[in-house]
Amino acid sequence: MRTLAVGDIHGGLRGLKDLEQCAQFGPEDRFIFLGDYVDGWSEAAQVIEYLIELSSTNTCIFIKGNHDVWCEKWLATGSVNEVWYNHGGKETMASYEGLSLEDKQRHLYFFEAMKLYHIDTDNRLFLHAGFTSMKGVEAELHTENFYFDRTLWEMALTLNPSINKDSLFYPNRLKHYKEIYIGHTPTINFGEDQPMHRGNVWNVDTGAAFTGPLSAIDIDTKTVFQSEPLKALYPDEMGRNKKK
Repeated sequence: MRTLAVGDIHGGLRGLKDLEQCAQFGPEDRFIFLGDYVDGWSEAAQVIEYLIELSSTNTCIFIKGNHDVWCEKWLATGSVNEVWYNHGGKETMASYEGLSLEDKQRHLYFFEAMKLYHIDTDNRLFLHAGFTSMKGVEAELHTENFYFDRTLWEMALTLNPSINKDSLFYPNRLKHYKEIYIGHTPTINFGEDQPMHRGNVWNVDTGAAFTGPLSAIDIDTKTVFQSEPLKALYPDEMGRNKKK
């Protein structure tokens, strides 16, 4: 039985299906999706439909990303956040054209049920972006940090590899958890198209919204599975490349 942590999908259904073939998804597999299912490529609504179907056959945990927050508000109220619209929201709205009100309502329920974070029985933390409290996620006062914060990853990047978790110099923010899995900040920003590992933090967003592949990691064996780069799977689209 595998547990796969899956990075940011950003409307790339073809990448998700390619990842399914690469990793050979099976009925015993468990999935923890790290958020940002929509915005970027042209099949956001279809990605949500795929995930709803997958959750009917497999154990799935869906973490909420910042793009999901914006899309949820649009589905609930019809209001359009200008930042969202210009960073993939326009493509997401287009993907919903032709869907019935009933289908949109099902998708809204799906967004509303997403978790801001998940801690498993081995004290591994999964969330979209980060947190700032020195006492851990339970003490975080600003819940928007769970899907917006980048300081946790920035801090992890500066860690001296020779400092272990028991050291007085190891950041207290990271000591609360055995491992932390995040998305939100594409690893391609740092010249990497593979999930990056710093300290006890794993970043699984490999830039599928832009020029990178969609990635999943087996959290026990650390085996990485990847789709083809999304730009190759959507040759006639720009994704979010025009909005870097």
